[in-house]
This record gives sequence, structure tokens and C-alpha cells, in this order.
Amino acid sequence: MLLLARGPKAKAWLWLCQLRPPVPSMTPGNEALHMRPRHFSWQGPPQGPRLRTRLLITALFGAGLGGAWLAARAEKEQRRQQQRTEALRQAAVGQGDFSLLDHQGQARCKADFRGQWVLMYFGFTHCPDICPDELEKLVQVVQQLEAKPGLPPVQPIFITVDPERDDVAAMARYVRDFHPRLLGLTGSVEQVAQASRSYRVYYSAGPKDEDQDYIVDHSIAIYLLNPDGLFTDYYGRGRSAEQIADSVQRHMAGFRSVL
Repeated sequence: MLLLARGPKAKAWLWLCQLRPPVPSMTPGNEALHMRPRHFSWQGPPQGPRLRTRLLITALFGAGLGGAWLAARAEKEQRRQQQRTEALRQAAVGQGDFSLLDHQGQARCKADFRGQWVLMYFGFTHCPDICPDELEKLVQVVQQLEAKPGLPPVQPIFITVDPERDDVAAMARYVRDFHPRLLGLTGSVEQVAQASRSYRVYYSAGPKDEDQDYIVDHSIAIYLLNPDGLFTDYYGRGRSAEQIADSVQRHMAGFRSVL
């Protein structure tokens, strides 16, 4: 029996019926077509070969940037070194010759050291502290360079600025305490003055005490000469033996004879 409802309750019942889900349509094979919901899944970071490839590309990119930075730094350092060398050459330091006696009494001039790298220091044997310290540092530089295979030998030289007391015998006694190849050079007052002027070395003897002893005030620097006999660089007290050895090695690597 079909009952027709009236009133507010009947209207509500009709409205609810309209909200029912639609009946699925039937296929000819009497099979219902069901709506399958789509499933969205989050994929994690790439694994396996893809991850390794990305890591390899990142590593190669980083290595390329690092190599470019190191190359730019080396080029900048080389350019700075060339500018410094050119400025020192224009200063006309050490371009003159000298004629002195070594600690064995043999006459020596600058041409005798042509073809060798030379580290040279000006001082005096009665120096209480600075000269021994600087000569010890010079010897350490020579020893560090000797320990590196493939580098040419460096000749260490000590030139006195006190020729009145530092004769051949005094120089021989002094240099033997530092290095077997350290060469001591002395000469007359005029000869020492000429060599000192050539390298812009200042020195001045102080007043004598009651024992006739005195101190000589002088420039403090270690000079580097290349195999052409040209002044190449200098190193003050603030430079360590390691820093000087590194600088000498860079000069050796970039040396090109101009003679």
C-alpha cells in the first residue's frame, strides 16, 4: 500500500531521499561500475644509482670550484712575487761587484758565485745576540732546502761589517760553529764599505768601552741572490726559517736566467 504523507515530516523525508548516493549503473554484463578513489603516495628522496649520480655531480662541481680557487690564488701569488722582484731590481741593490777574502784567505768576488743560489748576511763576530740568531736562522733555511730532493744547493755567506777585528782567522773560528759550507768574507775597510754600499747595508761602530770593545750598529737582513748573481729578495728579522725557505723555493721554481 502506498501511503502519501503530508505535512512537515513528509517534506523532510522527501529531502533526505534526495541525498541518497546514486545507484551505480550496470554494464551489459550486469556488472556495476565502481568509482575507485585515487591514491596519492609521497616519494622519498632518490635512492640507488640516482642518488649516487647526484652526489658525484655535486662532488665534481665542488672540486672544480676548489681547483679554480687554488689556481687563481697561485696566479695571484706569482703575479705579486713578480711585481716584488721587479721593484727590487729597480732599486739597484747588489748590482755592483765586490772583492773580499774568504775565511781561508782566498780572494772572492761576486762572479765566483755565478750559477748558485746565495743567502747572504752582513754582521760581525763580536755581535752578542742578533747576528748569531740570524745566522742560525739562515743555516736552518739552508738545511731545510737541502732536505728537499731536486732543489739546487744554496751557498750561505757571512760578510763582516767590522773588518778591524774580523780578520781571516777570526772569521774562520766563527763560521765553523754554524755550518760546514758557511763562507765568511772579510777585507780591508774600503773593500767592506764597497760591498756594504752595493747592498745598501748601513753600519756604524759605536763608542769603545774601557776594554776597547764596541758594538756595531747595522742593517739586519738576509739577502737572496739568484744564479745570475742578481739580488732577488731580502728577509728581515720577522721572517721565520720556514717562511724564508718557502720563499726561496718559489723563487727557484720561477727562475729564468736573463744572462
